[in-house]
Amino acid sequence: MTEVKGGSNPYQCSDKTSVLQEARVFNETPVNVKRSTHVLTKILYLLNQGETLGTKEATDVFFAMTKLFQSNDIILRRLVYLGIKELCSVAEDTIIVTSSLTKDMTGREDQYRASAIRALCRITDASMLQAVERYMKQAMVDRTSGVSSAALVSCRHIAQHSPDVVKRWVAEVQEAVHSDNVMVQYHGLGMLYQIRKSDKLAVTKMVSKLISSGMRSPYAICLLIRIVAKLIAEEESSAGERSHLMEFLESMLRHKSEMVVYEAANAVVALSAATTTTTTTTTSRDLVTAISVLQLFLFAAVRTLGKVAMTQPAAVTACNLDLENLLQDVNRSIATLAITTLLKTGSEGSIDRLMRSIAAFLNDISDEFKIVVVEALRSLALQYPRKQALLMGQLADMLRNEGGLAYKEAIASTIITIIEDNPDAKEKGLDHLCEFIEDCEHTTLAVRILHLLGKEGPRTSRPARYIRFIYNRVILEVSFIYNRVILENAAVRAAAVSVLARFGAQCPDLLPNILVLLQRCMLDTEDEVRDRSTYYHAVLSTRDPAIIARCILNPPMYSLSSLERALLSYLSSDTTKAFDASCVPAAPPPAASASLSSAASSITAAISGPEDVTSAVPALQQEKRSVSMHDNSAPVELTESETEYVVRCVKHTFLGHIILQFDCTNTLNDQLLEDVSVVVEEDGSNWQILQTLPCASLPYSCPGTCYVLLAIPEDIMSTTGTFTACLKFQVRDCDPITGEPETEDGYGDDYTLEDIEISVSDHVSAAQRSNFAAAWEELGPGSELEDTFALTSLSSLAEAVTQVTNFLGMQPCDRSEKVPDGKNSHTLYLAGTYRGGQSVLVRAKLALSDGVAMQLTVRSTDPAVSEVIASAVG
Repeated sequence: MTEVKGGSNPYQCSDKTSVLQEARVFNETPVNVKRSTHVLTKILYLLNQGETLGTKEATDVFFAMTKLFQSNDIILRRLVYLGIKELCSVAEDTIIVTSSLTKDMTGREDQYRASAIRALCRITDASMLQAVERYMKQAMVDRTSGVSSAALVSCRHIAQHSPDVVKRWVAEVQEAVHSDNVMVQYHGLGMLYQIRKSDKLAVTKMVSKLISSGMRSPYAICLLIRIVAKLIAEEESSAGERSHLMEFLESMLRHKSEMVVYEAANAVVALSAATTTTTTTTTSRDLVTAISVLQLFLFAAVRTLGKVAMTQPAAVTACNLDLENLLQDVNRSIATLAITTLLKTGSEGSIDRLMRSIAAFLNDISDEFKIVVVEALRSLALQYPRKQALLMGQLADMLRNEGGLAYKEAIASTIITIIEDNPDAKEKGLDHLCEFIEDCEHTTLAVRILHLLGKEGPRTSRPARYIRFIYNRVILEVSFIYNRVILENAAVRAAAVSVLARFGAQCPDLLPNILVLLQRCMLDTEDEVRDRSTYYHAVLSTRDPAIIARCILNPPMYSLSSLERALLSYLSSDTTKAFDASCVPAAPPPAASASLSSAASSITAAISGPEDVTSAVPALQQEKRSVSMHDNSAPVELTESETEYVVRCVKHTFLGHIILQFDCTNTLNDQLLEDVSVVVEEDGSNWQILQTLPCASLPYSCPGTCYVLLAIPEDIMSTTGTFTACLKFQVRDCDPITGEPETEDGYGDDYTLEDIEISVSDHVSAAQRSNFAAAWEELGPGSELEDTFALTSLSSLAEAVTQVTNFLGMQPCDRSEKVPDGKNSHTLYLAGTYRGGQSVLVRAKLALSDGVAMQLTVRSTDPAVSEVIASAVG
């Protein structure tokens, strides 16, 4: 039989005639378990697909199948039980297997017993019940829950043709109702109600007893709720009894099980719908409580659909019509979740209609739900760029309405996201933000928007139009910024001064007017505002592009903690020489800082600062020039996580040294490791290993750290390399439980680790450049190097951007890390600081051509650094 490609059903081509011929395998001795299982599966498949067997065919197969009882294979035996249940209604003389089923039913193999009971009840008639009655009664109270449930369910089938016999088993059924197993209790209650349903008084007593005693099984409680609702609906009970039963339903609305709560609410609502004008069984209070419960379930359902829509929106599309009907729900929470789900699953053509729906109820919901709507609008804007103008208009209207800081920040962040994603929307977005900031009462948000305005304003797609717009505001737009200076609090005024300086630095036509405004700001009552105004006025008055770029457009961003340490070190030494700020590392970009913090938290024995590293390595303390840490890397795994010894390496780069920090963990509970060290070796002779610090002891599951201090070669072209690493230690056997060593003397052992690579990225730290063009011109072409490379192993521009950025360890600028969709070429801008404080800028022009072609241009303050970066890529 040939199986269709793709893993389709292997039995779909089965033919009844050929399968019946294959059934002869049942007669083989000994039983061929594998073939018999396969053939019997085919027969069951054909029967379930609607294939019919004649009486003689079914009888022949049935009798052949009974010979399979000789095998004790569990899977085959359970297939035999299924075959008996399918064929017993067609085959003749099926009672022949009664003795075999009774043997399995009373045996010790629990996996046989339940299935044997189900099969036995299908071939048993009224004349045979006497023989199996004792076994059935024992099975109903069996300690194995599966056997007990199978017996109770089988009784339901037997009761259809022998109800009088089943009534004699009521004592065992009642015992099952009080079982601790949830399914046995459920099946027991169903069987007990089946026996007593013709006696209303007996049912009423049963219900009253169960209500007072309580039930553990939520399935049984759901069945009891249905029985109670039926008693109330039949209107044969007294008013007092109906009130007692309604109290039970009302109490179930507060049950801990959600299925019970829903069943009770459904019963109350159904009774309310069936209530006549003469007999009132449900009060308005009961109905209100039930509706509140159902609303919770509706809220949960819509919320769950919203979660699914975040990852698989196409799967929720089928519910869009129902979700649109919920937009008019009086519960604004449900309506909010419905609209946000529709925003995630709707098509581009439905956006206009959804925008009208949002405007209709937005004022009626809290800020918390408004933020949810804003987040959905952000996702929609990124998904459908052609609708960004419409969405931005909606966001601008929302920005003008009342709301708290979190709500306004969410809207502003969404507009900024649209501006960053779509350059064509930049001008419109900035206009909306400028209008909002006129009446903005939130300081942090005002400062953020002012910063964005200073960053993006001079670099729009049509700068002449925007510069003219700004110049009109010196008389318009710039006077708007000046209004921020004179009307707002000190923080906003200081931010506005910085923005004025950025416009003056990049818009020469506005510079004279901005200098006048800065002179006026020097009279401000706040020190910070006056100091900024004086500083920026002095810088702009020089009209020197290099000074303006270095002091305003790309000011130095030092790490404050490193700057403090460098200044303290300077004050404790010879202060006759000028302070050299080049040895102070730059502050990492926000994204890099976050990832660095995340990586550090994942290290078992993470080092928090350079003091810890230098104090751990005494030899480094003698090198005062090296104490300033330049950068540290993310942890690199040197072993698999499942191995007996887990080791990972963190590289700390200083001015003239690199410290390799090895975080080691012993995963063997019967070993104590002592004198643990990592021995590293390099093929060449350029690197010098100055010091190795071992870890004294490494008990089971207790992390330890050892270090290796390397001297960086003076030749800048030889500062990369690959080191082999080996973990060496003394082993002492110990008790796995107490961890106490069992021997005084250990034995030496080693464990080979993965190679350690020191690359260019270990010498470069990412640096921020808010204006790459100005920084590029500031460095000039004096130390420029350019080369062309073919990245044949890469298939997309986005992949090339990621690979080049990670390889060089630099920071993308001007959002160049994002590659627009459908583009065949892209330019990546990178900025960094080489070890020693040398600025490095990289411009990589990428194009798709049998892989990715790259033209790499490097500029640096040191020509040797440019050569290192360019040669590293090659």
